[in-house]
Amino acid sequence: MLPADVTARWQARFRAPRVSLPDWAEDAPQRCLFASDVTGVVEQYTWDRDTGEQRQVTDRANGTLAATLSPDGETVWWFADTDGDEFGIWRTQPFAGGDDVVAVPEVEPAYPAGLEIGRTLVAIGRSTDDGSELWLAPVGGTPRVFYRTPDTASVDALSRDEDRLVLSHSEHGDPRYPALRVLDVAAIPDGHSQAEADSPWVVAEKWDGEELGLHALGFSPVPGDLRLLVGHERRGREELLVWDVAADTETELVLDLPGDVTAGWYPDGSALLVGHDHAARSELYRYDLATAELVKLDTPPGVVRGATARPDGSVELAWSSSERPPVIRRADGPVVLAAPGDEPPAAYPVEDRWVPGPGGDVHALLVRPAGEGPFATAFLVHGGPEAADDDSYRARRAAYVDAGYAVVHVNYRGSSGYGSAWRDALTGRPGLTELEDVAAVQDALVAEGIADPARCLLTGGSWGGFLTLLGLGTQPQRWAAGIAEVPVADYLAAYEDEMEGLRAYDRALFGGSPDEVPEVYRRSSPLTYVDDVAVPVLVVAGANDPRCPIRQIDNYLEALAAGGKEHEVYRFDAGHGSLVVEETIRQVQTALDFALRHVTP
Repeated sequence: MLPADVTARWQARFRAPRVSLPDWAEDAPQRCLFASDVTGVVEQYTWDRDTGEQRQVTDRANGTLAATLSPDGETVWWFADTDGDEFGIWRTQPFAGGDDVVAVPEVEPAYPAGLEIGRTLVAIGRSTDDGSELWLAPVGGTPRVFYRTPDTASVDALSRDEDRLVLSHSEHGDPRYPALRVLDVAAIPDGHSQAEADSPWVVAEKWDGEELGLHALGFSPVPGDLRLLVGHERRGREELLVWDVAADTETELVLDLPGDVTAGWYPDGSALLVGHDHAARSELYRYDLATAELVKLDTPPGVVRGATARPDGSVELAWSSSERPPVIRRADGPVVLAAPGDEPPAAYPVEDRWVPGPGGDVHALLVRPAGEGPFATAFLVHGGPEAADDDSYRARRAAYVDAGYAVVHVNYRGSSGYGSAWRDALTGRPGLTELEDVAAVQDALVAEGIADPARCLLTGGSWGGFLTLLGLGTQPQRWAAGIAEVPVADYLAAYEDEMEGLRAYDRALFGGSPDEVPEVYRRSSPLTYVDDVAVPVLVVAGANDPRCPIRQIDNYLEALAAGGKEHEVYRFDAGHGSLVVEETIRQVQTALDFALRHVTP
């Protein structure tokens, strides 16, 4: 057990209330919406900047994560699932308060697949085991399906005048690299109308070909302006172009910045707010579309989790660093929105390591506790896999350091932010590819005298939990214990039970379905190697998880038990993680207690 003061410190980082970057209504920018865990559960709150009044909108046992405002600021839309299972419906509530109602009763419960709210109509995407279905719901009119497909599709963008609607689709067969289709809203007839490429209401198409995705980032906010901001990866990384849908011409924005970029519009349509991510840090820039001038905004080193340009030209952002907790501030410094209560304790700075690996240099982040190495070392591998660990404030990371562990994050092949080839390198061999990079980093830190090879812990959540279980089975000599949170444990059963969007992703990643390439799935499934697990393992599982379903985890646990393997399990009554602060603390406490018993700092 940890000393009481150490426990109080790491728990204080989780309990300190947080707020998200406020969303604002396009026609009423004083009306804002943000998320906060001030009650101990992540819920949605309105904020009127003119009066200063804040009001809690949602109040649900397992929290509410997805919400937005109508353009006029009169209505809050929020997604109501059941106990964190991500399957549900959109509900609305007046900004000023009142009863919740089902937004569009005709649209049955499903997984969300995009939402675009206009002034006279709403476009809603839904996904089920049967595929994707996209709806139009005119104000005062009859809702209708305008696109249905067995593949993955979503509603992506609605023009300011509501005459053009963009959907993304994967009719070419790979949802990782979507194509874009633009529809003439007024020309879509009543009743179900399949918006195929040759339909008369399809006015434009854009697809860059195999392994080149396109992402609609939004139409210009100016009335009558049909410029669409698009993310592309034609040169091996995430970049930008402006597509004039009316003229069907495009302009690539070639920015002299390493790493990936994304962007949003300034409200007058004259410039873009550019986010630049590289080597675990991020920056913000203003790009003038008329002059092509790129100006860096004044933000401290760290990570920007979100940013928005306000009508007065100011930029607001959510920022943190590995040492400093999150803050909602303007780019020029002043705090915009703060949670009540004390600021959480500071954390620890990360060190960068670049390690030669089998597929190129691997970027890792290291935090060392006080004292001299070699240290007991916790390898905290991220989920995704198309995510990345970075220089942001992480209460879980700091908790392990408080407990005396060195902590290592590995941005293995599959991680975003290092180019398209790095992100896509695990295709056909998922899991095993990433673990090669983790092993390379471990070897380098052992050679450096930082990591004790006899006291290395492997842990992660979601895809990181999958890598943990797979690593314990395929690299048993490397690890002293493992903690897998909401993992993929039996890939064949996981494929059968997971949401259809993830099945489509898996088919693209593995090269087919389990029926088509069964050996590829078996080769990457932790269950295949369960007999080789030689160290204690803790599994944390969500009862209502649609991404890493409970049955396949139970299959793995039964196999551990049948083989007499030392293991423990912690179950919680929510989905793919929890929005309840005390539940998160219980999970971290369980993980730390397990780690301290089996891998002594």
